[in-house]
Amino acid sequence: MPIDPTLPYDENNIFARILRGEIPSKKVYEDEHALAFHDINPQAAVHILVIPKGKYVSWDDFSGRGSAEEVAGFVRAVGQVARDQGLVEPGYRLIANLGIHSGQEVPHLHVHIFGGQPLGPMLAGRGGGRH
Repeated sequence: MPIDPTLPYDENNIFARILRGEIPSKKVYEDEHALAFHDINPQAAVHILVIPKGKYVSWDDFSGRGSAEEVAGFVRAVGQVARDQGLVEPGYRLIANLGIHSGQEVPHLHVHIFGGQPLGPMLAGRGGGRH
């Protein structure tokens, strides 16, 4: 069920629980700013989630409240995961959903990295124009 990104951070969301070690994950990367792990319901040959370690509901929340060090560290972590997975040369897609219209389901910022196969149009039903 999509969430309202203006609500306060929920300490019991699934990603907060993964960060605390209460729920296992198939980790591929971790540093002081971010954790990356395989999605449990992959939508592509490679589907990895990258989450900041701070308590941020959405990209809007993170970009507005995160420190320069946190934002830079998170963005670098996303790039490092893509490089580590060998996705740069063939290409990959990043998605960060925000709010009800996007279908955001977990109230903790997360970036999806998709790759390992041709991904088709950017949005279904929109003709797949190049951007």
